[in-house]
Amino acid sequence: GEERHGLSPRWPRASPLFVVPSRTPTRPPIPFTAPIPPNFWLPMASPDISIDIRPEFNSFDHLRSTGYISTDRPWLKLYGIRVPPVSPFNSLTSTPDLALIHQCLPDELLIEIFGRMSPYTLGRAACVCRKWKYTTRNPTLWRNACLKTWQRNGIEANFRMVQSLYDSSWRKMWVQRPRIRIDGLYVSRNTYIHTGITEWQFKKTVNVVCYYRYLRFFPTGKFLYKISPQKVKDVVKCMHLRASKGDSVFKGDYTLSGDGQIEMALLYPGHRYTLVRMRLRVRGTTIGANNRLDVLKILTTGVNGTELGNWKGNILELVEDWEENETHDPDVPAVSHSRGLTPFVFVPFEEADTSVLNLPVEKMDYFVPG
Repeated sequence: GEERHGLSPRWPRASPLFVVPSRTPTRPPIPFTAPIPPNFWLPMASPDISIDIRPEFNSFDHLRSTGYISTDRPWLKLYGIRVPPVSPFNSLTSTPDLALIHQCLPDELLIEIFGRMSPYTLGRAACVCRKWKYTTRNPTLWRNACLKTWQRNGIEANFRMVQSLYDSSWRKMWVQRPRIRIDGLYVSRNTYIHTGITEWQFKKTVNVVCYYRYLRFFPTGKFLYKISPQKVKDVVKCMHLRASKGDSVFKGDYTLSGDGQIEMALLYPGHRYTLVRMRLRVRGTTIGANNRLDVLKILTTGVNGTELGNWKGNILELVEDWEENETHDPDVPAVSHSRGLTPFVFVPFEEADTSVLNLPVEKMDYFVPG
């Protein structure tokens, strides 16, 4: 009766497909062996144990080392991908700028401020942010700079030149056209060795003497010239048109040709007038820098006082027809100087106090202008 009501388990009948679980471990199954074909055993050559398998191991080591070296680095996928620039600030698709200074300064006021900057300061402002960079590309800023620098050529001549030679781009004209910078000083640092006096010593003392040539140009065709052992930070204070006679600052006239050569002339006042004529060439360490002046020739000649008379015009017009070695005063011969011809280096007014040219001879005995 218990079997009928299912009180006790009913074991099924043994079948070839049913295995009764057992606690005893079973033996591993016997592997299946396929019948061997009759022609399987063929005569083979004896194994050669002298085969060199080292190249195979070397190739395996190479693959194994390559697996470590060529590890997946996700950041390498970012190399060579340029981030698209943000649209200009005056574009309709540009996002609102959250910078506080850009919220306080409207675009018209920002252009007005940039218009009062010097070109050197304007280039530094372009490195602040992307918005200022796009703002400095305004053509009116570079047009004013070009017209001020080449004002002697006239407005019409400058407009014709920018349209014919520089694709109507004032900025391109500013960068590619040779020009003389007027926002600083051109400094030539010259050194020479001077033998001292022997006093109670067996060896002669040797002194390194350092002196400077200073040039400051103006867009009107005038320039200032000074020779002094004083540093740049001291001379920059007196290099202006109202300098006194004690500052020993001399005025002259210059012209700039299209190939970058500068013709200069100035008159030394004194008991005998001495005319100084210089020929320089402007160049730059980078495109548009114009921060070097190579000295091609420095010539001093004599001038007759009767020729000067009441001459108040351009000195270059007075000596335009003169030969290079011509002198009009027998007491002052023509001399072509071969010393002190170190190239001039441009120093902006903002860097006059921090320039390396202010270092004494003890720290910098010779300066390479580059």
